[in-house]
Amino acid sequence: MSKEKWIAEAIKKPGALRKSLKVKKGKKIPAAALEKASKKKGKLGQRARLAQTLRRIAKRRAKTAQ
Repeated sequence: MSKEKWIAEAIKKPGALRKSLKVKKGKKIPAAALEKASKKKGKLGQRARLAQTLRRIAKRRAKTAQ
């Protein structure tokens, strides 16, 4: 995995987490739902944990951009 594009390579099936959590397209996945899903095993848990990480990265980038 290249260091620059690890996020793009980590997301194999875009929308899979949203579909499994039954959140409509265009809506944000609630933080509580992500927290609950991140405690699960398997792919659902992995996808939820990645989503939490990406959310934290986005917050940090927005904070430093100001």
